[in-house]
Amino acid sequence: MENNLLFNALIYLLAAVVAVPVAKRLGLGAVLGYLIAGMAIGPWGLRLIEDVQIILHFSEFGVVLLLFVIGLELDSKRLWSLRRPIFGWGGAQVLGCSAALFTAGLALGADWRTALIAALGLSLSSTAIALATLEERNLMATPAGSAGFSILLFQDIAAIPMIALIPLLGVAETQGETEGWLDGLKVVGVIAALIVGGRYLIRPILRVIAKTGMREIFTAFALLLVISIALLMESVNMSMALGTFLAGVLLAESEYRHALESDLEPFKGLLLGLFFIAVGMSVDFGLFLTKPWHILGLVAIFLTAKMGVLYLLSKCFKLPRTQQSLFTFLLAQGGEFAFVVFSTATSAKVFSPDTSALLVVVVALSMVVTPLLLVLYDKWLEPRLRNLDQRPDDDITPQDSPVIIAGFGRFGQIIGRLLYANRIYATVLDHDPDQIDLLRKFGFKIFYGDATRADLLQSAGADKAKILVVAINNLEASLKLVDVARQRFPHLHIMARARNITHCYQLMDRGVTVFERETFEGSLQLGRRVLEDLGFGAYQARQTAMKFRAHNIKTMHAVYPHYKDQQQLVSLAKQAKDELEEMFARDREARDKQQTDGWDAP
Repeated sequence: MENNLLFNALIYLLAAVVAVPVAKRLGLGAVLGYLIAGMAIGPWGLRLIEDVQIILHFSEFGVVLLLFVIGLELDSKRLWSLRRPIFGWGGAQVLGCSAALFTAGLALGADWRTALIAALGLSLSSTAIALATLEERNLMATPAGSAGFSILLFQDIAAIPMIALIPLLGVAETQGETEGWLDGLKVVGVIAALIVGGRYLIRPILRVIAKTGMREIFTAFALLLVISIALLMESVNMSMALGTFLAGVLLAESEYRHALESDLEPFKGLLLGLFFIAVGMSVDFGLFLTKPWHILGLVAIFLTAKMGVLYLLSKCFKLPRTQQSLFTFLLAQGGEFAFVVFSTATSAKVFSPDTSALLVVVVALSMVVTPLLLVLYDKWLEPRLRNLDQRPDDDITPQDSPVIIAGFGRFGQIIGRLLYANRIYATVLDHDPDQIDLLRKFGFKIFYGDATRADLLQSAGADKAKILVVAINNLEASLKLVDVARQRFPHLHIMARARNITHCYQLMDRGVTVFERETFEGSLQLGRRVLEDLGFGAYQARQTAMKFRAHNIKTMHAVYPHYKDQQQLVSLAKQAKDELEEMFARDREARDKQQTDGWDAP
């Protein structure tokens, strides 16, 4: 048994380590990599793993951990502020999708009870896939991310009454009235205990454990806490994920939030990956091969109906046009709770086992299709939507400012404000409409447009200006602008923002001699402060920083003629490192011999 467990762990880890990096490299995303890995090692692939249901049930704990960690990011005030999106948007999504899918089920000839339960189950989306995708792409704070999160949270809540409804429609014996009230009281009691415990019991326990200084015990308690809450919620037929989410919210304001989050993060990632592998293994290709066109047709009908409703809702929610399709694709698939709903329906004899198996395959395939839809969005749809949403370039009346600033982000703003404070009013070109509207209120001559267009530069006064400041964040656009300015306006003195050493060399190739690396000076100043805090005198810290700066600039210019020769570049970099080390060693010897004056004293 032990060897079997270790062998299975070896298979899961090997499949993930091989499939996920390949899928990421191909631009398919981590989720699709896990799904492909599951298909490869499952009963219909290499048959390395046979017992799918046990691992699927165990790996659902990854979804539980995900909701707990998300709950830690939300305090109770923020959650309360989301009450309208959760119940408004979430209710609209579940009702709208259920109605569309119920109608489709009736049209396909299904019994009304079968069509209703199937529609309710299929209206639920995959919390694991959607939230993992939002986190992976850092989209939680976007309108599409907020709407998607609110809907997924409502779905977790809505799954409970759905499951409770099934016995009323089936032929299995239902609970008596007294038992129903008793179960209701149990649910209320568990939630009340969770709230009270989260507020007044868990925090003191965490404080005691933290004082031991044993990080592994703290991690063990974090896992114990999540598992206990999950099992407690499951005992009253409530969503485990919903319960742990509430616990996370209650601990969001505690001083141990970040420690809990960092301790659980590795377990969450591994178990979520295991869940996706289990979903890939659960695709019944045997059933699929017996009637492939029938199943593909059902998947197409399901996705079309659900995406149609979601797209209409994205319009009603007034999401940005570039995010409407993303929102639709994120929530289009069936979810984990669909497996629970269909299993309960089979037990209550609402479904036949064949119907349940068919719907499970449809849900699993919809999960597999979702990452492909997201790839389609990234590669084809999103660039076209962005171009459609792009505001047309401003018609610029001829300007005569001595300075043109291209790009007014965090770098360009500092330059612009410095000039503005000295009554030098630069002409600014930028691509952020909201920022443009704001800065115009403060008197900046700022225009929307592509600074690499020669006609736009002409209108901005490039033929009369003295200086062009290239502060564009995008490296390729920055170089293109320099090329255009050099060709069309050779009199302009170009000063540029450089992203890194290679960008510096590319600017030097184009004759630009005045540039600043965007993080170099700030890092140097902070390094100087670190030296002072470590006991260096103020003068000594300043001199050390300035020597490092001078040596770095000298090295950069020495390396420049050879920067395209990799072998020579490595040799010169090593030589520069040795020179810097020798220089600092001489400085330390000199400092040790001389007495420091009062100003330089630590």
